[in-house]
Parts: sequence; structure tokens; C-alpha cells
Amino acid sequence: MLEILLCSLVTILPDYLYRRYRQGKRFGQEITLYSVWFELRFGIIGCLMLTVALITMIFYYHPSTTSATLYYRTVPIMSEVTGRVAEVHIELSAPVKQGDVIFRLDSAKQEAALLTAKRKIAEVDAAMLAAQADVMKAEGQLQEAKGALQQAQDELDTKSELQRRNPGIVPQRDIEKLGVAVAGRQGSLDAATASKQSAAVRVTALLPAEKASAEAALAEAQVDLDKTFVRAGVDGRVEQFGLRPGDIVNPMIRTAGVLIPEGAGRIALSAGFGQIEAQVMKVGMVAEATCISKPWTIIPMVVTNVQDYIAAGQFRGGEQLIEAQSTVRPGTILVFMEPIYKGGLEGVTPGSSCIANAYTSNHERIASGKLSAFKSFALHVVDATGLVHAILLRIQALLLPIKTLVLSGH
Repeated sequence: MLEILLCSLVTILPDYLYRRYRQGKRFGQEITLYSVWFELRFGIIGCLMLTVALITMIFYYHPSTTSATLYYRTVPIMSEVTGRVAEVHIELSAPVKQGDVIFRLDSAKQEAALLTAKRKIAEVDAAMLAAQADVMKAEGQLQEAKGALQQAQDELDTKSELQRRNPGIVPQRDIEKLGVAVAGRQGSLDAATASKQSAAVRVTALLPAEKASAEAALAEAQVDLDKTFVRAGVDGRVEQFGLRPGDIVNPMIRTAGVLIPEGAGRIALSAGFGQIEAQVMKVGMVAEATCISKPWTIIPMVVTNVQDYIAAGQFRGGEQLIEAQSTVRPGTILVFMEPIYKGGLEGVTPGSSCIANAYTSNHERIASGKLSAFKSFALHVVDATGLVHAILLRIQALLLPIKTLVLSGH
């Protein structure tokens, strides 16, 4: 309607004024309801053609959408293990800080495993003390075996020397017995050496490895115990949290609740524009929005990102071929817009539905001086027509509460 009124100012109205004051025709006599079409046919046709062209230009270069929402992503509250809820520290709705305990699962099994791991470390420490005593014992046995071997060897050497000097003075049988004794004492020395090495290996390698395994088991048990405490990963607010002690929590079936991060849905507005505006939507475009949760307010915004893909065209590979007709509704170009001024989205409830306009600006191209006069004028016209959409957005912002509260069936 606004476009028709504007176009009629340069088509129907001049035609009427020409016929009324130039030709002297009077409305109601020469110009009647029946002769309007014949008398003003050029103005009416020109008005309709100009209106269609104006609407096309406005909606193409200054796109508008009612599919704009302050989307936000929630964080699911869920445990890593299955268990029965023992304590709940949050009511139905409450703010939380990062690290706050939301609820705790029954941890009897995890506490028993932690205690077993601690006992295992104590057992290894006791075995370490016993092994060190075994090393000292083996050292004493080694010294004893060395002494016995040295004594037997000295006695054998003495009697062998006497036998060499005075053959027959020492019975050959005694020398043979001493040789056997020396061999036996050497075996005892080797056994004592091996026993010492075994005790030393137990102290330096085996028991430290067992202690490291026990400490790893303790750390694992501590991790399992910590998993029974479900904490908030970020600052935010817990909403619709109906978990109660005695409930069974299974992360594979459902979450325990929802955590809304602080500031979620208060940073950017996500808007879906028609595919035909794909070549027009650019980062840096000035935009405006009005939201139903903050009526009668126009929020100045700027386009910060334009998604290069249309979500309606995505698919998952499977055993079925793609059928193009299955995409009934055409997808939209997803555009992210942020407020120009700090705090522009204050008072707008996250998830609120909004109406958004984006405006094409050719100021830099015109100011560059590289365009012809006609093209510069045409771009001026394109930029100026954005005023129509700005007026329409303000009319929509004015009528949105009335439409919602009065005309929606309340």
C-alpha cells in the first residue's frame, strides 16, 4: 500500500491534475467513476508498473524477513556414569557458577575402590621395607660366603704347598676334600650373590613398578569417585531441573537437565533471508530488527556473518538415493547480525522471534567517482528506497503488540 501511494504521486496524481486543471475536466462530471479508467488509464497502468518495479527493487536490495530469532545453545546436564542420585544441590531453577556441584550420585562402590587402591599402596610400601631388609640379609650372607670361601681356599693352598715341598706329609684325601669344600663354598657365594641381586631388583624395579601401578589405580579410582559429582561446566543458569534423590541417571538414555550458559542468546541475531538475496547479503550491511519480547523498539544492527551453505540441501549418506522433490520448502540464507551499540539486545529475551531488515549501501561506490552520472543516480535511488522498508519496519513494530494481543485470538 505504501508503495502504491508513493507511485501514485508521480503517475495518477499528475495525470489527474493535468486533466482537472489543464483540460478543465471536473471530477463528478467529465471525470466520473465510470470514466476514471478511460481518463486515467495511463496513470493507473504507469502506477501499477512502477509499483511492481519499486517493490521488486526494495525487496531485493533491502531484504526483509520475519524468520529471525535469538538462537542459543544449551549445555546438557549429564553424568559420565550410570547411578542412583544421592544428593541434589540445585532446585528447579537456579544460577550456578563453573565448578558448582549440581547433584551427586551414590558413590559407595567408587569409595570402596579408592580405599582398596590406598591399601594396595600401603601394602607395596610395606613390601618395600621388607625387600630392603632382604637386601641387607643377602649382603650379610654374601659376606659370610666370601669369608668361608676364602678360609677354605687358604687351607687348600697351605696344604697343597706342604704337599709340594714334602710329598706324603699331607694325605691326598685331605687335599681332595679341601678342593670339594672350596667348590661348595664357591657355589654358596654364587647363590648369595644371586640372592642379593634378586633382592636388589625387587627393591629398585619390581616394587616401584607395583607402586606406580597402585598409584595409577588410585588415580583412576579418584577419577571414578569425582565422576559421581556432576558439576557445572560454565557459568549460567539451570532451568526445569526436576531431578530428585533416588532417580536413576543413565547418560545413554536421557540427560538430567539443561544448563543455559551465561550470555547465551544475547550476542547475535540469526535471520533467514530468501535464497534470491544470496548475492545481496554481505558482511558489514546495516540492519534493523524489532523483537516481540521488546515491543516498540528498533534495534540497529550490522551483518557480521553470512553462511555460505543452505541447510535445506544437506543430507546424510545412507542406503537410499536423494529425491529432490523431498525438499518441499526452499531453504534460506542464514545471516548473523549483532547490535551496533553495546547493550543493544538488553531486554530482549533469548529465543524471542524478531523481524529484521537489511539495507544495501552503495555510498563507497558512489563516492569513489568511478561511476557514470546515470549509474550514480540509479544507485542513489536504490539506497533511498531503503527508507520505505525502514518505515514499514516501524509500522510493523507499532502494530506487532496489537497483532499479538488483540488479533491472535486472545
